[in-house]
Amino acid sequence: MRKFLSSLWQKITAPFRFLGRVIRAPFIGWKKLQAFLNEEPEEHSLIDTTASAIQSPEARASLLDHIEALRKHLFRALLALMLTVALSFLFTEGLIDYLARPVGGINELRSIDPTESISVFMRVALMSGMIFASPYIAFEVWLFLAPGLKPRAKKNGLIGIPLATLLFVAGIAFSYFVLLPAALPYLLNFMGIQSELRPASYFRFVLNIMFWIGIAFEFPLIIYVFSAIGLVKPHVLKEQWRLAVIIIAILAAAITPTVDPVNMALVMLPMTLLYFISIGLSYLAYKEKEEKET
Repeated sequence: MRKFLSSLWQKITAPFRFLGRVIRAPFIGWKKLQAFLNEEPEEHSLIDTTASAIQSPEARASLLDHIEALRKHLFRALLALMLTVALSFLFTEGLIDYLARPVGGINELRSIDPTESISVFMRVALMSGMIFASPYIAFEVWLFLAPGLKPRAKKNGLIGIPLATLLFVAGIAFSYFVLLPAALPYLLNFMGIQSELRPASYFRFVLNIMFWIGIAFEFPLIIYVFSAIGLVKPHVLKEQWRLAVIIIAILAAAITPTVDPVNMALVMLPMTLLYFISIGLSYLAYKEKEEKET
């Protein structure tokens, strides 16, 4: 009888216990995250283990553990990429039409190859899937490196993931809404010759521009990280700004789809502004580094 009543009680209270676990889950997860972020680095980090692996059998075993952990993180990142690419198939057709708006829509493109449309579809789906998966892939990289980082570096790295995503999206938005509308009319009517657009060449051109401009917008964050670990000094960036402007001009000429100075300036001006923002961020990072060392 007691066993029956105990079983009945377990069934009656099961929904309430489940609800209690659901309510407690965010608080437990938050406590675990705080403990992980404030945890001191492992005694044998990946760098130290790799350096001593040749001489010590114990270090070799630890290195194998790191490699196994890396394999798991890469596997999860690959699964996330496959999932986002598969989900991208659902809206790739609409995305292709949206990307074709600067030239008047998808109807303005002419395919001369039977498989051209399929290759364009796959290219756009793969690129959109990579963009959507990039925050999670960066998170997996952070999870792999976090055990060897100081608590402050862990927190900064975690904050840097959404910031890097926002900067990359800002670069994509700049290239689509500012650069392409200014460059395409010049390209399509150069010397009065009307261009006949093919889907493969057009989308390769658009995706390359958006990708490299997005990467360029990551520059301030990269400089901040390099300054925080001491690889870059702010006074060097400040003193060499003239050389930096020349390098930016060369990069802008390489990225810019046209040879006219107007479109080159559209790329060069935001990159120059990002450089000077990077100098300010470098001073902040270097100051924090000096305060932490004193």
